[in-house]
Amino acid sequence: MTASLTLACAWALAANLVAMLPSRDNHWTWAYVLIAIGVPILGFVTWQHGPWVGLFVMLAGMSLLRWPVIYLWRWIKGRAGAGG
Repeated sequence: MTASLTLACAWALAANLVAMLPSRDNHWTWAYVLIAIGVPILGFVTWQHGPWVGLFVMLAGMSLLRWPVIYLWRWIKGRAGAGG
């Protein structure tokens, strides 16, 4: 396994371990940290393995951090509806 995929698997493992910890802020602080670490890893995976594997890793990350994606989608829809 290449270094980029090893890092992506370690990131996924860390995300799952963080989800098991108790949190007062519903894990939003950890979500920001995981996003900040995950974006460069995603770029590294895409650079080493191409866009299809990068897309697969991105979808896997989005399934782990689904609430930030849902809130981003709602924000985009709200901004698009407010302008028109």
